[in-house]
Parts: sequence; C-alpha cells; structure tokens
Amino acid sequence: MKTLAILVGGGPAPGINAVIAAATIEARNRGARVLGCYDGFKWLVEGDLEHVTELTINELSHIHFDGGSIIRTSRTNPARTPDGPGRVAETLKRLGVDYLITIGGDDTAFAVSRVARALPGLAVAHVPKTIDNDLPLPSDIVTFGFTTACGLGKDLVRNLMQDAATTERWFFVTVMGRRAGHLALGIGGAAGATLTVVAEEFPESKIALDRLADVLEGAIIKRRLHGRNHGVAILSEGLAEKLDLESLGPVERDQYGNVRLAELDLGRMLKDRVAGRLRERNVDVTIVAKDLGYELRCAPPGAHDIQYSRSLGYWATRFLLEGGSSAMVTIQAGRLVPIPFGLLLDPKTGKIRVRYVEVDSEMYQTLYAYMIRLKPEDFDDPASVAALAKAGNLSESEFVKRFAPVVGRA
Repeated sequence: MKTLAILVGGGPAPGINAVIAAATIEARNRGARVLGCYDGFKWLVEGDLEHVTELTINELSHIHFDGGSIIRTSRTNPARTPDGPGRVAETLKRLGVDYLITIGGDDTAFAVSRVARALPGLAVAHVPKTIDNDLPLPSDIVTFGFTTACGLGKDLVRNLMQDAATTERWFFVTVMGRRAGHLALGIGGAAGATLTVVAEEFPESKIALDRLADVLEGAIIKRRLHGRNHGVAILSEGLAEKLDLESLGPVERDQYGNVRLAELDLGRMLKDRVAGRLRERNVDVTIVAKDLGYELRCAPPGAHDIQYSRSLGYWATRFLLEGGSSAMVTIQAGRLVPIPFGLLLDPKTGKIRVRYVEVDSEMYQTLYAYMIRLKPEDFDDPASVAALAKAGNLSESEFVKRFAPVVGRA
C-alpha cells in the first residue's frame, strides 16, 4: 500500500480542511494510506515519528465547512539549516511516505522544493494557500482563502466605517499582507473605505514614515474640506517592511527570516505621527489604530473557497498518484495546471516569486478613482489649493510644499 502524507505550513487560511478532506478521500478511494503530519515541518525535522495521525474518510467527510486546520500548522523552516531538508526526508522515509502534499504559501513551497531534492523518489505536490494572494499565479487566479478573507474583512471594515461616522473619528486599519497589498485592496475596495494605501504605490525600496504620514494627513484634510471629520484608511501590512526598520529599533523575525510585522504596530506609529502634526496646527481629529488579519484566517470558508479548495485537494492527489511531482497544483480556466517548482523561483533571490499588485492595471485604477485622497488634479486649480490649505490650517505655500510631493508634483 502506498502512503500519502499531508502537512500545512505558514498561517491559517479558510479552506485548509477542505483540501485535506478532498485529498484524503481521493487517496483512500484509490487504495492509498494517508497520514496527517501535525504542525507542518516541526516534528519531521526533529525525526519525530509520533506526531502523525492516520486520516480516514469517515472522520473527514464534513470538515470542509470548518475553518482552521485539523492537523494544525507552523512556520518551522527545514531549510533554515543545511541538513534540515535531509532530516525531514529521512523522517518521511522512515514513515514509508511515497507522496507528500504540502499546503502553504511561498515559504512552504520553497521548503518543500528543498525536501524533494533531498529525497529522490518522493513525489511532491504543493497546494497554494494564503489570504495574501501573493503566489506567482496568473492575475485572475486567486489563492484559496483570499475570497473568504475579503468578504469577512469587508463586513468588519463596514462596521468601523459606521462607527467612524457615528463618533466622528478616523480609523487607521492595518491589513495582513507581508509583501503584497491584494488583501488590503480587496477589503478596502469592497467596503468602500476612504482610501487604501499599499506598498506597491512606492517604487523605491525604502519609504520614510513621514511620507506615509503625509498621504494620510492629506486625505484627512481633503475630507475636512468636504465637511467630514471621519474616515477609514486601510494600510497594507507590507508598508512596514519597506520602512527603515533599523531606525525603529530591534525587530523580531520568524524562522524564515521574515520580520514579524504585527509587532511593529504600523497603525499606531502613523496615528501618533499624523495626530501630532494636526494637533500642532489646532486641527482636532481623533484617530484609532486597528489591526485586521488574525480574525480572518480561521473563518469558515465561503462557498467559493470550499469548492475551490476541494478541487485543489482532489487534483493534487490525482497529480501525484498518476505520476506527477515537484510542482504547485493550480486550477486555471477549470483545468489542472501544475507549475513546476523551477518556474516559481526568482532567479535573483532563489526564493519563490511574489505576485504584487499591478498599480497600472485597470482594476487598481478603478479602486483608486473612488478613494478620497490628495490627487494630482487637486493642485491644478488655485482655488482648490487655497481651500485645502485652509482646511489644513496651513498657508497655501506651506500646503503646496508639504503635499505636492505626495502626488508627484514636487
């Protein structure tokens, strides 16, 4: 009897259990044994044979409705040390594993590509999972979990928008998305937030905190001109990774070397900077910083993510049992399209490529058109400049000097 092992790496995303269930059911129906490896690579890299469980059809037949992961997850990185992938490979060999399905994002994909190299004969398939939607897929193909996260995030932000209007305050909401701003834009656009700011707007490698503060302060001034002292600004978490981190003091990193962005508290830093500036000019604005992300990751998957995830799990198993290996499994235009690991790697970094927001796309331009923020045309009419300067308690020359660079009019 052949053995299929399944593990989950990285953060949770709605739909994980649907992948596990579909993969297990198809493998069992084809006569294979299925093992669930608890906590991603954590125990495999230690040579531990005990933290596995045999998965059967009866216990998994209805878990596709549930959020979370029945075999949990972790960010343990076996590629952190030169011998790590080999130790995972040895443990899998001792467990008698012939096939391995990993469910995760770019870090997990990179790690399993190294494990596959260390154990010739092991057939490996990776299922792309992340609410960040940043894996290198065609632009119209989302990663599972993204749709559900956007839907729930939209409802939460809508509540904050109502609170902002009721209490006349601003919310600065930082949304998960380490490198790419897809989730922030998806939530901000669906909710109709006042504005959404993503790292892809800034082509330079580093951003000064003051530059981000200027974008937000400019939006607040423009809203005041419209007679509104409230709003909700959505901030992509990836903005924090572009800051000069060394100037912010010691930063905590995970096993893949990624900065723990939640620990930086981007929203609070920007709130303090913007509120302090406005206070100096006697502009009375209340700002509240919020983080949004952990609430989204273990939500029950919506209908799209259930069906999408089940399809990925089913075809990942079919791909392996029918002789495929060393690829990320995708469904494109309703068909299975395996992408070999080699095509996922960035030749410059050797890591998995990241799919960024395309700020020159019609999709982004549509979202941008509905945002209330300073734009180039605000500086074309002297009357507009005068009105905005007055709303910000600035002289016209001070206003232009401070905010023209925000829209590229320096």
